[in-house]
Amino acid sequence: MPTTSYKAAMKAMVNENPEFGAEMLEDALNSLLSGELDEGRLLLRQFVNATMGFKELSERTGKVDKNLMRTLSAAGNPTASNLFEIVQACIQAEGVTVAAHVQRQGDGNLPQAGLR
Repeated sequence: MPTTSYKAAMKAMVNENPEFGAEMLEDALNSLLSGELDEGRLLLRQFVNATMGFKELSERTGKVDKNLMRTLSAAGNPTASNLFEIVQACIQAEGVTVAAHVQRQGDGNLPQAGLR
């Protein structure tokens, strides 16, 4: 019985439903903004693998693809500048706009904090 790798399965899901890629990117950015940096980096890595791949990300950022893979790994420790450059390249590749939404804690009248 043939098996499909996780990376190939995620890529197929994005190909079948392009909105899924935008949702993956949103999840990654919300994690980063919530201070969950390790999770955010790994979600961003999954997004890159499922969409453009590290070769295209390398072309968009002018950075070596192996360095980008390390940057978004569990042991990665990117500078804010590098991380935001990667994020910007992902936003442009996905063809979306991103806006932050700020909410005071405990204010139940506003939607949940995060990206919209």
